[in-house]
Amino acid sequence: MDAREIRSPELLPEASPVSLEANVESHRRKRLGIYFLESDDRRTALGGGYTSGATPVNIHGKPIPEFTISKTGGWIAAFFIFGNEMAERMAYFGLSVNMVAFMFYVMHRPFESSANAVNNFLGISQASSVLGGFLADAYLGRYWTIAIFTTIYLGGLTGITLCATMNTLMPNQDKCDQIALLLGNCEPAKPWQMLYLYTVLYITGFGAAGIRPCVSSFGADQFDERSRDYKEHLDRFFNFFYLSVTVGAIIAFTAVVYIQMKHGWGSAFGSLAIAMGMSNLVFFLGTPLYRHRLPGGSPLTRVAQVLVAAFRKRNASFQNSEFVGLYELPGQRSAIKGSSKIPHTEDFRCLDKAALRLKEDGVNPSPWRLCTVTQVEEIKILLKLVPIPACTIMLNLILTEYLTLSVQQAYTLNTHMGHLKLPVTCMPVFPGLSIFLLLSLYYSVFVPLSRRITGHPHGASQLQRVGIGLAVSILSVAWAGMFERYRRNYAIEHGYEASFLTPMPDLSAYWLLIQYCLIGIAEVFCIVGLLEFLYEEAPDAMRSIGSAYAAVAGGLGCFAATILNNIVKSVTGDVEKRKPSWLSQNVNTGHFDYFYWLLTVMSVINFCAFLLAARRYQYRAKQVNDIREQASIQPSTKGHVVP
Repeated sequence: MDAREIRSPELLPEASPVSLEANVESHRRKRLGIYFLESDDRRTALGGGYTSGATPVNIHGKPIPEFTISKTGGWIAAFFIFGNEMAERMAYFGLSVNMVAFMFYVMHRPFESSANAVNNFLGISQASSVLGGFLADAYLGRYWTIAIFTTIYLGGLTGITLCATMNTLMPNQDKCDQIALLLGNCEPAKPWQMLYLYTVLYITGFGAAGIRPCVSSFGADQFDERSRDYKEHLDRFFNFFYLSVTVGAIIAFTAVVYIQMKHGWGSAFGSLAIAMGMSNLVFFLGTPLYRHRLPGGSPLTRVAQVLVAAFRKRNASFQNSEFVGLYELPGQRSAIKGSSKIPHTEDFRCLDKAALRLKEDGVNPSPWRLCTVTQVEEIKILLKLVPIPACTIMLNLILTEYLTLSVQQAYTLNTHMGHLKLPVTCMPVFPGLSIFLLLSLYYSVFVPLSRRITGHPHGASQLQRVGIGLAVSILSVAWAGMFERYRRNYAIEHGYEASFLTPMPDLSAYWLLIQYCLIGIAEVFCIVGLLEFLYEEAPDAMRSIGSAYAAVAGGLGCFAATILNNIVKSVTGDVEKRKPSWLSQNVNTGHFDYFYWLLTVMSVINFCAFLLAARRYQYRAKQVNDIREQASIQPSTKGHVVP
């Protein structure tokens, strides 16, 4: 075997071969990562290497020629992707705001169980997004993953439309007025009818899970990393991407609700299916324009290989290695398809043993015994990313609670705007409107002002924007607690304590706009900053999985909301003593204000945890610069390694 010690090809100029024996003592004092052991004797599956992780390919996996690359990708291709995301979000929010009412009014399910069922649907559809990210990064690529799952999504929406249209799929609606609904005297849905509804609902959620982690990453793939304006394009892309999400939500909360009121449930759900079908057509029309990235093989296999190799060598010492440094391929080649090389870092040193080459590894080592530095660093990056999206679970919990609690509050308030009476189910449109307004003014107002304060070219870094969003969410939920305190006292003082479905004419629902607008501002700063952060920081061959982190945080927020609701109801309520819980169906006898203040305290604790995580996190670009600066001060010597 021809093994040689060289400086990392991405960081340092190549050094002359040196004697291994001469470096044993100095090896004990050197930092890992300054030197890599590089060899050409790796098996073909890994050793052949791939020259560049950033090279775009066409739909057939062939590199796009330089003279035609300008005709692909860019903003034109991105707009085809925006259309698909807008329709998907329209369907998602259309279901989230209407399905609780559909289960209650049509399927005759209790309001509490309907809300929990929809929360679980939202949670599963988001938490399972890691599956879509895995398939995209490992085997299918982002384009084919979107194409397959968007078709599944359309099939689920069609099934829901049939459920709302065919009488055989619904319980009998005769003699079922509002009083009968409240008393539980309506004919309940048969078990097989609910089984059908849940089946098509979760098929829809499964389709959403495959699309969500891929769309933002696939859109960002359309921009050339080698371009001087790449960072600016990427920053604007994620803002426009979330703008398309917002437009879809606004349509769901207004037009779809209007269709439901005027033409019924079948027409409302049918409009979602039609919009999804049209967006699929638009997405496929843009196929010739798209740039693609090669899937890098199973990321779970690479993760498992690193963990197994590190465990096997857990007792090995870096000082006792028969070779100097850690294993990596020579030159610019990467062992992972779709990925460029990743420089070594000092975090999670226990994982570095997976790249420590020992004599017992043999001439042709198995990837389950010896991994490259790049492969190890992929796992380190995934681990280092976890705390940031984990801190956004709290924001997603609040968003989930607002979907149900704020609607229950709105039923007791006057929703008239002049001579126009807005349906209660339209109230969630106001966070969308605030997001739309903020994104419209973002580059003309926020960026110039914040640039003067922070000096950052984009106004604020990605983590700063996430932090701003979390801070504003605290203000939103604190205001919600104060207003609910006032609303509840007003209802009791004016004799509305038992009439929780009767609007109070002198108390406007538009006081809810303050908490809605604040949570909209929080969402745009936090989620847009998080999506951009995960795309840039994730490994090249795991960007869909990186984007799935945000969706998983959203799903965990939904599950956490259901768990928190159940805990609060069991702790604060007592059926035997007829003591209502904080989250009583009658909001005038419950204590939503206490619950909002509990969320405020939890949000403050979560924000402190985020500040700690953000302070400790170091951007990948900064890490590379630090490594280069550190390497540049190492004097070039032969036969001696400087600590």
